[in-house]
Parts: sequence; C-alpha cells; structure tokens
Amino acid sequence: MRILVTGGSGFIGGHLCDRLAYDGHEVIILDNLSTGRDENIHNLTQRGAVHLIVGDVRSRQLALKAMRDIDAVVHLAAIISVPFSVSHPALTNQVNVTGTLNVLEAARRCNVSKFIYASSCAVYGEARYLPIDEVHPENPLSPYAASKLCSEAYCAAFRNAYGLDTTVLRLFNVYGPRQEGNPYAGVIVQFQQRLSEGKPPVIYGDGQQTRDFVHVSDAVEAIVRCLNDDRASGRTLNIGSGRSTSISHLANLMLSFSQSDLRPIHLEPRPGDIRHSQAGISRARAEISYEPKIRIEEGIRPLLAIPGEASQESSGQ
Repeated sequence: MRILVTGGSGFIGGHLCDRLAYDGHEVIILDNLSTGRDENIHNLTQRGAVHLIVGDVRSRQLALKAMRDIDAVVHLAAIISVPFSVSHPALTNQVNVTGTLNVLEAARRCNVSKFIYASSCAVYGEARYLPIDEVHPENPLSPYAASKLCSEAYCAAFRNAYGLDTTVLRLFNVYGPRQEGNPYAGVIVQFQQRLSEGKPPVIYGDGQQTRDFVHVSDAVEAIVRCLNDDRASGRTLNIGSGRSTSISHLANLMLSFSQSDLRPIHLEPRPGDIRHSQAGISRARAEISYEPKIRIEEGIRPLLAIPGEASQESSGQ
C-alpha cells in the first residue's frame, strides 16, 4: 500500500515507518518536525524508503497535497503533553482537532480506503472501574484529552456522513527506544534521564497512581494489524499491555536495574493527571488478534545503562 503517516518522524511514527517500509509499503510522512526528530527516520530517508513532506497538519492545502494517491492514513501528528495542553489549550485544539479535521477532509476528498486515528486513554479520565474497557464513560480532565475525544467524534462523523473507513486506537502509555526527553516527556524518560545524571527520580504525588505501559513495538503491531484487517473497520480499540504498574514500583524497578541506591523525590501532583489506569484489551484481542508481547520489566531494561549490557536509548510514559 501507499501509506501516509502524519507525525511520522516522532517516537511512535518513526518505529511505525520502520515497520511499514520493512513490510514493503510505500511510506509518505507529513511532519512539521516540531517535536519529531530527523534521526528517527534518517536511515529510511537516506535509502529512499520513505518520502518526507515537511509541513503542518493545520494547513488544509498541504494535507490535501500529501494525500494524493494514498491508500491508507495513520494519523499520529498531535500535541501529546497533558501539562502543555493545560498551559496552551487553544494551540492544542488547533493542532489536535483542526489538524485532524483537515486530514480527514483530505482523506475523504482523495477517496482514501482506510483511516487510522491514534487517540489516547486520557479520554476516559478517572477510572470508574478497572480494567477500563471501550464502553467505559469518557470524562476528559485536560484540554489534551478533550481534543482527542473531539477528534474521535470527527472520525465517527466522517464514517457516518461520508463512508470513510475509520478506526480509532486508544493508546495507553507507550514507551520504548528513541522517545525524546523534554520537560513534558513521559515518566520513564524522565526517570531514565535523572538516573543517568546521578539524580533521584521525581514522582508527582504519592507514587501509588498506576499506568498501563505498552511497548512501542506492541503499539506498532496493533496499528499494522488494523491496516491489514478489515475487522477493525469502524471500531474503537484499547491498545495497552493489560497490566497496571504503580509509579513507585516503576521507579524502584528502574533504580534496581540501574544498581542505584538513590531514593525517589515526591512533589505535588500535576493538574490533569489521572489516578489509575489499566487497559481492557479483550476487544483488540478478539477483533485484530492483538497480543502484547513485551512486559514492562523486559522493556525498560535495555533503556538503562546497565553494567555488562549495551547502553541504549530512552523511553516514555
């Protein structure tokens, strides 16, 4: 297939483009490189395995240009930071909602066969029960979460009004190699960076809050399965590990793997952060035969500088 990946130079996008090119697809990337990195796709662009269009999904004209002769779209481009969205709600809406609308409209006009939207578990808000299945009530607690839920609604509207084949994947906390470190990075990246500097991990709150950490390779596998399996058509699927890990346990695990005697520092909780999260993945298992393979203990070890093992890259929340 000829596949457009928006945000393809980002963390998940780079891994996805690696996989799609390996599988023999023609890959076009639309990315403004605001948070994506050239090194994530450098090997692909150097050998002509992907074609990069540098630009913003907020441009309707550019979205339409990128969509020509495309068979399928994976829409990853977004502002993904909850704290950033709390500080910049209007910009978050422009990129995440207007940008999604532009890409949907371009896909409709160009008769794209399949549209996969990367949403977030943040749309659920605080868990009323665990694990969280796809019928759990939505209750966004941040502008980021609201923008994701609004974009999901646009995907449903374009399916109902125009017949565009859309699939929504609610990704839980994706982590793995090549995730960029910055003030808004995920907790695994932040812990890894501080440990590499000889500093203790910083936990916001009491550390008993939980997350479902899913390795990027498992998330990519889910996307690929949706591209190849018509059973995903029109569906909303949770993509996670199906396991719940407390932030304190994560910190202690990383301290142990790093052979560090440091102790975590606790600060006040951050606005917009949920308390507990665990993905119910029965629907994804049944409908696309999704089965996460990498447990958190296996996934984070290569990301740390451990004596006797190769020092690898970073990861994310």
